[in-house]
This record gives sequence, C-alpha cells and structure tokens, in this order.
Amino acid sequence: MNIKQALAFGLDTLKHNVSSAHHTDNPELDTQVLLCHTLKCNTAKLIAWPELELSNIQQKQFEDLITQRQQGTPVAYLTGHREFWSLDLMVNPATLIPRPDTELLVETILARFNNKHSFKLADLGTGSGAIAIAIASERANWEITATDVSNEALAVARHNAKKHQLSNIQFFQGSWFEPLEDNRFDIIVSNPPYIANHEPHLKTGDVRFEPDQALASGPTGMDDIEHLCQHAAQYLNAGGLLLFEHGYEQQKDVLNCLQKNKFTDIMQLRDLAGHVRVSLGRIT
Repeated sequence: MNIKQALAFGLDTLKHNVSSAHHTDNPELDTQVLLCHTLKCNTAKLIAWPELELSNIQQKQFEDLITQRQQGTPVAYLTGHREFWSLDLMVNPATLIPRPDTELLVETILARFNNKHSFKLADLGTGSGAIAIAIASERANWEITATDVSNEALAVARHNAKKHQLSNIQFFQGSWFEPLEDNRFDIIVSNPPYIANHEPHLKTGDVRFEPDQALASGPTGMDDIEHLCQHAAQYLNAGGLLLFEHGYEQQKDVLNCLQKNKFTDIMQLRDLAGHVRVSLGRIT
C-alpha cells in the first residue's frame, strides 16, 4: 500500500462505513491526520510523495487507527495530541479534548489584563492544562494555580507545562476550590462540566469517549456552575473576576446564578457562531 492508496482506503472506510452514531464530520482530514501520525510526517509529504510505499508495520498501524476511528474513537485520543492556542498538547482519555471554543476564555483574559501587572490566576478543573498553559505562555510574570480532581488528568497537565517550559504554574489535586486553602486570586477561570446527566448528546460522537466527570453536571447541567458562583467570592480579591464557559442554552440560568451570588459588571460573551458561551462577573 502506498500513500495514495492509504488515503483512498481511509477516506472510503470513514465515509461509507461509519454509522450515524460514529459519524465523523471530516473523514478526509481525519484520514490525513492519522496517516501523518503513522508516517511521522506533515501533509506536504502526502501530496509530494503519493507513490511512497508504507512498510508492513506502518500499514498495519494505519489500518488499526482507521478501524478505531471508524468505531468512533476521537482522533485526538488516537494521536495523543490536540492543538490549543497554537500549542501542541498531549491528551488522553483521562482528559477532555480541548476545543477551539474554549480559546474565548483565554482571549477574554488576555484582552482585559495586560502584562504590566503580576496577577494571580486559578484555573479550576484544568484537565489537560489547556487554559492555564495558554495563559502562562502569554503572561510569564503571572502566578497561576491549576487544580483538578483527577490525578490522571493532572499528570497530563504537568507533562504539557513541562513540554512548553512553563515554570509559572503550580498544579494541585482536589475538587474545585478545595486545594486553594486560604489563597486569594485576581482571576478564577474554569471550563466546568455543563451538560445535563441524561443529555442524549453524551452518547454520540467523540463525547462518548471523554470522561463523564468532565462533561456532565447534574439534572440540568448547572450543578458545578452553581458551585463555582456560590464559593468563588471566598477565593477572590476585591474586584476579582470569575469567568467560565457554559452551554449557549444556559445563558439565562447563568446570568441568574451570577446575580444571585452578588456578582457585578456581569458580561456574557458570544463565540464565533454568535452563541453566548462565556460569562463573567466581578466581586466588589
């Protein structure tokens, strides 16, 4: 099998043999990514050398990857990598796969706070460390604390911070605010679970393979968001900011939650699709 044949095999398998529950939005891209991963090359090589033969080992590895993708396993878990904020991050089934939507949190923080001051920021439920690492890479003089209840996720986050040579992040194991003790912060940020427990979406696509504790949060999906809003004030300096991602259909519930917990200067921000996906509020 050469590169041209491998691409045709992967595309045909993913395009025609995937059930609706295992549907892939872009079989051509998935095939290219998995072949590049197998050959340890970039897409330019696939175009330049279509007649290049795969070794028997490479062919077997590629066919196995395509089969797993056909069965629904996310590409990021198959390659062990996902790009976030132009940073290459390791991911595995212990962590949520970082999404481009979550970059709105990073953009908002960087736009509101420049590098002239040294802020203290806590990223709660850090997972792969994507948010904390993106901010640390842009704000070297900030003190960043990242927490997660999962030791397996923290191992991934620590690996990613070390890979990008970031020394301004400390990682702590524990649920939400527990590891923060008596510390206070200027900014608390989170991408918490916000899907309702019995939401059918949890049984489809890539989400089926991601950790439930990073996705689902009670009967309405609001349990963890309510916990964040109720307790954040204890860990924020005066004027401190809480911001987090949520589902676009939760806009009103999130607004009510922030108001109920006496946040001011509340803002709700839209993603590129025009949906409100990030909310923030200030403690006076």
